[in-house]
Amino acid sequence: MITVERKDSREANENLLRRFNRRVLQAGVIAKAKAAQRHTKPISKTERRKAAIIREQRKAEKTMQIRMGLAKSR
Repeated sequence: MITVERKDSREANENLLRRFNRRVLQAGVIAKAKAAQRHTKPISKTERRKAAIIREQRKAEKTMQIRMGLAKSR
């Protein structure tokens, strides 16, 4: 847990923010939050293969539509 002392009567707001940001960085709160955002459940090989097959089919379908003039290319 991060503890920051209260603002002194003569302390500028910028100094208080700088002190708080330094404590947050040192505690690693932001790094932990970003790591939690990027975490995904491990996928089995079969599920990965199925997803790859579907991706390839969609890509092939899209290229066929572009060749036939039914869809716009990017």
